[in-house]
Amino acid sequence: MGTYAPRTADATVLHGVVRDHLDDFLAAAAARTDGTGLPAFIEREFRAFLRCGLLVHGFLRVRCEGCAFERLVPFSCKARAVCPSCGGRRVAERAANLVEEVFPTVPVRQWVLTVPHRLRYRLAFDHALCRAVLGVFVRAVLGDYRRRARRQGLHDGQGARDGDPTLREWAPIKCSLS
Repeated sequence: MGTYAPRTADATVLHGVVRDHLDDFLAAAAARTDGTGLPAFIEREFRAFLRCGLLVHGFLRVRCEGCAFERLVPFSCKARAVCPSCGGRRVAERAANLVEEVFPTVPVRQWVLTVPHRLRYRLAFDHALCRAVLGVFVRAVLGDYRRRARRQGLHDGQGARDGDPTLREWAPIKCSLS
């Protein structure tokens, strides 16, 4: 069994690209949008990513009571969009929670709603519209399930149960809304 080796966040290619070009990127975005630039949360995510996993930006000292071994654990950004480490951890934690706590031990179906590219950008920044579109989609799917159950003689409360845990995934593996 191998030994734990802490990641070197600032040595990755992504970290280097963001570190070296973030200010130019933000300036170019502002120039293309008549000074508006990107939404503030996007810049915050990028800036948090540059501090993520670096001891110089804060850490926690953990100590084993049994053997007195100590380790410094750097703070993480907990961002979803830019940081592959924090994003991956979130995905793993959410998946584990769904499997262990949410989904019953029955077959589960997955439905995927795909929307045109132009609408994806609008949905990414307009949360009310995103909730409305998702609500229509969920009502359509669950309505279809209920109709099928009634045709088989099942009615609400007689074994026909539905649920709608929804996950919005904008950018699987890559940093784009595609």
